[in-house]
Order: sequence, then C-alpha cells, then structure tokens
Amino acid sequence: MDLQQQLATVPKWRHDAARRAIVREFQFLDFAQAFAFMTRVALEAEKRDHHPDWCNVYNRVTITLTTHDAGGLTARDFDLARAIDAAYGA
Repeated sequence: MDLQQQLATVPKWRHDAARRAIVREFQFLDFAQAFAFMTRVALEAEKRDHHPDWCNVYNRVTITLTTHDAGGLTARDFDLARAIDAAYGA
C-alpha cells in the first residue's frame, strides 16, 4: 500500500514530510482526561512494542508516529494511529 492509501486510512492525521512521520493533536476537557487517554495509548503502544513521540500541555496531546529504526513511516505507524483513534473515540 502506498503512502496516500495509508494516509486515507487515518484521515485526521497529517503527514509531516520533514520528519517522515504522521501527526495528530487531540483535545480534551481537562488534564485528567488527556492523561487518561495517554495511559490508554501507552498500554496499546507497549503491547505493540511501538512507541509514539508525544507532548502533553494541559488538555492537549500531540502525537507523532514514525518508525525510527526504519527511517520513516511503516505499516506499524498506521496500525498504531488507527488504535489511537479508537482509544480517542472510546
């Protein structure tokens, strides 16, 4: 599957060509909700042995996915992005 097809499976994520990554920002009502979401994502990432780069500022969480040892995006990033989207929808 090519990059455009993969991106179509995660429409709320944006491609960051300079970082060879995909990025999405999530917003919550407060810090507690943001932190609970990060906990769900951390558990999913650990199961997959594929960990995001992320930043949390109060009620916002920004997640960047790339496969560092592959030098860019792989199917693992898109699989985790879909799992993260599902966690956000939960």
